[in-house]
Amino acid sequence: MNTSTEENYLKAIYHLSLQSENVSTNQIAASLNTKAASVTDMLKKLADKELINYAKYQGVTLTPGGEKIALSIVRKHRLWEYFLVEKLNFKWDEVHDVAEELEHISSKELIDRLDDFMGNPKYDPHGDPIPDCNGLFKAHELKPVSSLFLNDSGIISGVRDHSSSFLQYLEKMQLTIGKKIKVAEINDYDHSVILNSEDKKVHISRDVANNLLISL
Repeated sequence: MNTSTEENYLKAIYHLSLQSENVSTNQIAASLNTKAASVTDMLKKLADKELINYAKYQGVTLTPGGEKIALSIVRKHRLWEYFLVEKLNFKWDEVHDVAEELEHISSKELIDRLDDFMGNPKYDPHGDPIPDCNGLFKAHELKPVSSLFLNDSGIISGVRDHSSSFLQYLEKMQLTIGKKIKVAEINDYDHSVILNSEDKKVHISRDVANNLLISL
């Protein structure tokens, strides 16, 4: 049985590994808001359990066993987020912290029944893919709005920034999952973007455009 702290480390390493092949101690420390020395101690424990490959100064990778656990935690987290939004009427900016607690429930039967109860959803409320019981999932091809050209269009399908403040901003601007948008104008000076969204124009900054993902 792994502790919730160990599970958090494995999940963090998994998410970081999607951005770089070898994950550094400093990256993990920043992700978990902890000290590098504490990270090193935990990495040694996880390596002893054969859940990660770890050599000092060479970065960290998950073993197949470690990746299986990480994907299980990701699956539980995203299923709980979906449940909280779709069945309990939480807003999409309110569910992350609650799901962080619920993801450590160990009962596989509960999670499988939860999945079936909700009709086996493929994506969570933020557009992230939900792994199935075997850890498999289908990620859709997403592009940031900042990479689009004039008159390009698509459907909002994900976000890079999962912070409550960013999600609340998108809610306020009515730029939520499933909305169709079209690039009406790109400002050469600051690379801000004006979008057409459901017959109205919405002005967003370059930073927002970088963090808002669409499927074409």
